[in-house]
Amino acid sequence: MDTGTTAFMLCCIIGLTVMIPGLALFYGGMVSVKSSTNMMMMTFGAVAVVGVLWVLFGFSMAFGTSYGGFVGSFTEFAGMKNLTDPMTTINGLPVSLFALFQALFAAITVALVSGAAADRMKFGAWMTFATAWAILVYFPVAHWVFAFDGVVTPDSTGGWIANKLKAIDFAGGTAVHINSGAAALAVAIVLGKSLGFGKFRKPHNVPLTLLGAGLLWAGWYAFNGGSALAAGTSAAIVMVTTFTATCAATLAWLTVEKFKDGHVTGVGAASGAVAGLVAITPACGAVTPVGSIFLGLIAGAICPLAVGLKSRFGYDDSLDVVGVHLVGGVIGTLLI
Repeated sequence: MDTGTTAFMLCCIIGLTVMIPGLALFYGGMVSVKSSTNMMMMTFGAVAVVGVLWVLFGFSMAFGTSYGGFVGSFTEFAGMKNLTDPMTTINGLPVSLFALFQALFAAITVALVSGAAADRMKFGAWMTFATAWAILVYFPVAHWVFAFDGVVTPDSTGGWIANKLKAIDFAGGTAVHINSGAAALAVAIVLGKSLGFGKFRKPHNVPLTLLGAGLLWAGWYAFNGGSALAAGTSAAIVMVTTFTATCAATLAWLTVEKFKDGHVTGVGAASGAVAGLVAITPACGAVTPVGSIFLGLIAGAICPLAVGLKSRFGYDDSLDVVGVHLVGGVIGTLLI
């Protein structure tokens, strides 16, 4: 076991945990007063249920021996068996700690989807959906993207996106953002429009949303940097590109907002920052700092325009998960 790597990943896990209240505040501030508590509870509920499922069989489905590149063994690591031995390591990191790191990825991804259900889904219904979606969608998709066995021959046993397509996705643009954004679009379509759709709905607490965005920004260094699985040059560069892309996207979003609406807003600043964080996620280990600025500018310019598509096509994506996460994730994945 490498104590330096272990200490680094412990810090990253704490950083990832900060993203949980960050997302709750980000979403909670953008909805009405009557929906804010339920909205924040949906984030915490998703984390709770996914955490239990991950230990029981989720990690095994994502990282167990592959069945055709589509899903891992349900039983190989069920209940975290074979992972608690301190001598079981990956790159000097205890596998149990890697499993916890990935558990937070899973929990945050499911929680992201809740933004599309704002004002229209009760907590109990959300928990049922979160459970089903984690099992049927996230765990298999995580296997596709993250289960790379280091072999690219026809008989390789890892996930098909990682092994067969050899896609570059450093920290989860596909499994986390495109995945959650696509799910959010489906949720918005199935739930239908809320009362007052098409009219301006004033966020009840913009400072809360800005605070949430700040916590997400802080935690995202752990999200992206921790994906290097070691404290070194790779993690350092990843954190730099994460910072620069986010700054550029914030500026671009505010610029588009100024030209489009005649003024800038706090929600625009928060959304621009998140759009930059989303777009840089798959590319953070493959671009230079200058390249990340251009990536952030593109995401910050396109995502606010994509948000406007919900009015044109009539789907009620209340908190813009589709415009920010689906579109931002696609931009980052394609522009690497």
